[in-house]
Amino acid sequence: MSDTKLSLDFKGLLCPMPVVKLAKAIKEIQVGETLEAVATDPGVMADIPAWTRSTGHELVSLDKREDKTFKFVVKRVK
Repeated sequence: MSDTKLSLDFKGLLCPMPVVKLAKAIKEIQVGETLEAVATDPGVMADIPAWTRSTGHELVSLDKREDKTFKFVVKRVK
């Protein structure tokens, strides 16, 4: 079981900044740890899964919340 190491706020950022900041932040945690983030750009619904597929990291969850934000959790795999 891994603990969430980083919690990031991407609210107000537009594509591609959530992915750019995620790519930087993933390097700050250890393999096996997770980071969570909240964003307001609906583009993350496509961008984050595409980024995890292309980088080999694991998308643990991606949810649209009632407040119209998007929360996602990514696990560092390598």
